[in-house]
Amino acid sequence: MKLGKIIGSVVCTTKIDPFEGKKLLLLTPINEQKEEIGDVLVAIDTVQAGTGDLVFYEGGKEAGFALGTFNPSDATIIGIVDQLNCGEIK
Repeated sequence: MKLGKIIGSVVCTTKIDPFEGKKLLLLTPINEQKEEIGDVLVAIDTVQAGTGDLVFYEGGKEAGFALGTFNPSDATIIGIVDQLNCGEIK
């Protein structure tokens, strides 16, 4: 699982069947200090996340498993982060 922040949404008039009824959100990957660490992604939303939410998501072929059917998703949002606590690594 990876951390990300929702920065916007994508609107499509036509989608493939497994994506019908699902929101597409723009997500920027972040590290545990909430610093951006990668390129912006389009992710399938399975948890009703919204702009500004911290989320955890899965990427790669595992992202497709979250919808329960075969699909070409490269990123799927699977949780909304309520609190993030990081201690020092020794």
